[in-house]
Amino acid sequence: MQRQQLVQNTLESNLIYAQKLANSTDEFLHSALQQLKVSAMLLEDMLGDEQRLQVEAERLRLQTDSFNSVLIIDQNGAVQATSPESLQLTGLSLDSPGVQDALAQKAPVISTPYLSTVGNFIVFISHPIFDKSGKYRGLVGGSLYLKKESILNRLLGHHPYRDGSYLYVVSAEKEIIYHPDTSRVGNVVEGNEVIDRVVQAQSGSMALTNSQGIRMLAGYAPVPLSGWGIVAQRPESATLEPLEGLMHQVINKTLPVAVISLLLVWWGARKIAKPLRQLAENARMMHSSGTESEISHVRSWYFEAHELKKALLMGMGFLKRNIEKLDKDNRTDPLTGLLNRRGLDQELRVCGHMRRMFAVISVDIDCFKQVNDTYGHDTGDIVLKELAVQMRNSIRSGDWACRIGGEEFLILLPDTTVEMAVEVAERLRAQVESTEMPEVGHITISLGVAVSAADGTDPAIVLKQADEKLYQAKHNGRNRVEA
Repeated sequence: MQRQQLVQNTLESNLIYAQKLANSTDEFLHSALQQLKVSAMLLEDMLGDEQRLQVEAERLRLQTDSFNSVLIIDQNGAVQATSPESLQLTGLSLDSPGVQDALAQKAPVISTPYLSTVGNFIVFISHPIFDKSGKYRGLVGGSLYLKKESILNRLLGHHPYRDGSYLYVVSAEKEIIYHPDTSRVGNVVEGNEVIDRVVQAQSGSMALTNSQGIRMLAGYAPVPLSGWGIVAQRPESATLEPLEGLMHQVINKTLPVAVISLLLVWWGARKIAKPLRQLAENARMMHSSGTESEISHVRSWYFEAHELKKALLMGMGFLKRNIEKLDKDNRTDPLTGLLNRRGLDQELRVCGHMRRMFAVISVDIDCFKQVNDTYGHDTGDIVLKELAVQMRNSIRSGDWACRIGGEEFLILLPDTTVEMAVEVAERLRAQVESTEMPEVGHITISLGVAVSAADGTDPAIVLKQADEKLYQAKHNGRNRVEA
């Protein structure tokens, strides 16, 4: 199990590392293309001016150190400027694959690796140049040397491990672009399942045997912009080396088994008796709070103790459910499921004890007597239930909706200002007014809002103020909020 865990951790680590480097490489390529795009826009006004073209080529190469060399080429493939000038390519017509492909596509291109005119194994990144009339005038491109020092080597060449782990990069054609062993750069690799997958834009991890016959744990990820694939791998032997040392320690430490076996009989007797003793002690304290938790944590590791524990917990659970049901029935209005007056008083005491500021919204259905007289009390009960649903939907999880009698309701909003309470009240009023009630149609409600002082106010005063505002809302025409 530990062996599998070590292997899995290494595979996951290499996958994350490969994905990180793939993202970094992709960002670098995006940045390089953006630099070339900006340079191509500047070159619109420089075409034909050899001195300015040479200055721009030098600037592009030296500004960010992204490219080993920079070329400005006209639409016929002739080099107009180059940096560094030591390449001595100015005036030559280039027929290298990267240049010819870029001239043919007339679009941004990241080439496949190839041997340049001056003998360097490179990747050529280019961007087309168009004049102000939209006519194609050539390209500006930068080269990355694959077998010499370059920004790509610096980006990929610092591996965090020194235990045989290494990183390599392949092109979409399975050609090695980067490898710690530079003699392998340019080789095409066939028959490698990791490379087959990564060039198909897949990412993942797997164990495999490399070309040297070494069992490796590899993570791989594609570079989307270029179609390259990055593979990070570590020898399986390096991953499992700590496990071998652990096994030696285990063997050495199990030698005193003869002494330990003499203690097993005494230990076994205590272990068998321990859960029974704990259950018996807790059974005597069943009336105390926390006893159920203590019983649930008893390790009843054999059948008889487990059955005793289960019976005790079932009995306590039944008792607890009955007490909770009685408490809920005591606090809840049976028709609407909202808090009743007793439940409201408990929550008000909590606010007072904690010296919390709170707001109260007193709610009353306008002309509810006419609903009962016209449609009957059963329909009136349906309206009350629907209003209770609307109230629940209008408040937060820590707020309380209450029915305190008849068609009178109340909302308790802890830690709420008068502005916030008025907003809740207005939202509820508008929602009720726009909702069609079963059989009755549309009803309206009046609401009164009152808020306690920041350092606490007698709840009875706040409730009375909310009722007064409710009556004021009724007096001022109903279907309104007064605060």
